Amino acid sequence: MKKTEQIFLSTAGFLILLAVWQAVSWAEIFPPGLLPSPLAVAAAIQELWVRGVLLRSVADSFYRFLAGYLLAVVLGVPFGLLAGWSRRLEALVEPLLQTVRPISPIAWMPLAILWFGIGNQPTIFIIFLAAFFPITLSAIAAVKSVDPLLLRVAQNFGAAPGQILLKIVAPASFPYLAAGLHMALGAAWIFLVAGEMVGVRSGLGFLIIDGRNQVRYDLVMASMVIIGVLGLVIDRLMRAIELRTLSRFGVRRA
Repeated sequence: MKKTEQIFLSTAGFLILLAVWQAVSWAEIFPPGLLPSPLAVAAAIQELWVRGVLLRSVADSFYRFLAGYLLAVVLGVPFGLLAGWSRRLEALVEPLLQTVRPISPIAWMPLAILWFGIGNQPTIFIIFLAAFFPITLSAIAAVKSVDPLLLRVAQNFGAAPGQILLKIVAPASFPYLAAGLHMALGAAWIFLVAGEMVGVRSGLGFLIIDGRNQVRYDLVMASMVIIGVLGLVIDRLMRAIELRTLSRFGVRRA
């Protein structure tokens, strides 16, 4: 598909969504005020901008998001590579990871507030949990995907296990690890919003709760639109970084 055609179809999809949204709003299928029109939501976004709330909320959310996600990357990637490299370590931690992973990060919120108090820390902890498990498990799987022939060649040349892990396994497994990093990014952004609905008084998630408390559903929808648009921007940036990095490894992804 050509780039221009892709842009045209993507734009058309957004316009169709806006048209359907506007039509449903005009039809008054829902009680008045419960489904603000796109124009009302645009006015609410402008109001947030004029009040200075929008930039402050985005800045607070991005701080928590980056802190939790980067912490998950720093801890999850090396831990996953080591667990994938060592069968004993994998046998030790894999059942624990698979037991804790299905627990929703939001279920940890009451404990997080008790442990860390009110503020940024509980939300950062929730984001960390949301990203840590996909990153760690994808790193374990990535190590197992490395061609055994590469490992045998390195061993025949007398490379130490640490050298093999750092200079062969880590680079060779990155194309597979990249998918886990991308998936974890989306999960972190989703649970950022959920985490900000409890325990903090700023950020995009808090804007939704604040709008609901004011019975201002235009503000609620405005916050949702901003979250969605920023999520799209983050996804596209991550995809561009991923493709550029993969190209250095000589890997092409459709």
